[in-house]
Amino acid sequence: MQFGLTQEQQMIVDTVRTFVEHEIYPHEDAVERTGEVPKEIADDIKRKTIELGFYACNFPQEVGGAGLSHVDFALVERELGRGSMALNHFFGRPQNILMACKGDQRDRYLLPAVRGERMDALAMTEPDAGSDVRGMKCSAVRDGGDWVLNGSKHFISGAEHADFFIVFVATGVDDTPRGPKKRITTFLVDRDTPGFEVRDGYASVSHRGYKNCILDFDNCRLPDAQVLGEVDGGFAVMNEWLYATRITVATMSVGRARRCFDYALSYAAERRQFGQPIGKFQGVSFQIADMITEIDAADLMTLAAAWRLDEGLPANREIASAKVYATEMLARVTDATLQIYGGMGLMNDFPIERFWRDARVERIWDGTSEIQRHIISRELLRPLGA
Repeated sequence: MQFGLTQEQQMIVDTVRTFVEHEIYPHEDAVERTGEVPKEIADDIKRKTIELGFYACNFPQEVGGAGLSHVDFALVERELGRGSMALNHFFGRPQNILMACKGDQRDRYLLPAVRGERMDALAMTEPDAGSDVRGMKCSAVRDGGDWVLNGSKHFISGAEHADFFIVFVATGVDDTPRGPKKRITTFLVDRDTPGFEVRDGYASVSHRGYKNCILDFDNCRLPDAQVLGEVDGGFAVMNEWLYATRITVATMSVGRARRCFDYALSYAAERRQFGQPIGKFQGVSFQIADMITEIDAADLMTLAAAWRLDEGLPANREIASAKVYATEMLARVTDATLQIYGGMGLMNDFPIERFWRDARVERIWDGTSEIQRHIISRELLRPLGA
């Protein structure tokens, strides 16, 4: 069993980390203060990413991507996790779900997204339907050969920059022994479509500058050409392509934890109390030991889950385990780092309080910790008939 990185993988890690340190870190303080990413900075990051050959690196070469393996892409996301979400958004990783595009959709959505000409945003969550996807109320009905969408979505990341949206809506209901079960269809919706509006969302303490938006659909009319995948086949599209988002959250949590740990380790070695570095005190040194142990464990779990995907092996449980462990590990690492810094950890002179705030949302989006535990236990119990 090989645990080390290949020469090519190490080059990926070094290249992306250098990019983050030189192109992302310098702008983080300004984004934290203003909550905005200036257009010229966003465009510059995108342009340099394209020049580097990493834009849409999660897509196969046949459509213009770099064709990275799942493990390789996990390494990319791990290094991007060190930087501001608001800024690394422009490093450009379109939703893999766009690989479901067919015919004219490839030229209108997939290929421009891979080239960096158009940006996408995924729209699934609603005020009354977060983890319960089938509880969504946003719906589409047939009318004169078209689909008419009504309802709203919220917590939509990247919507302010998106040129088009990948939207999941209810398109029917089936009666089942367990009660009514909604059918879900995926639509591609252009930003300027009549009856569709993007508006500001909520102010969040996590990831300033990486905004969430609200999408409103008011008799928004779409033709069949805007259906992604099959009508009523939204869950099939989700199950085939959206697993990557959970690995992304896990790997980015590992990267952010390592950056935070570097601050904790340096401070423990430099800060002196009672005539010696605070790292000499067992109360601090044991925290340092626990942090690096948990970070390494989460790192191996995420890479192992990505490896299973590359090998064509079932990975649903392993991905869920990686997501829940890595995000909860990040919470513990950021909290311990803040504790080591003491009162200064809460001051904005250091990024520690930002790491601490940002860590909180990771246990919620892309499937809460509770949902991940449900997935894990279900995968274990089902084969036993339970």
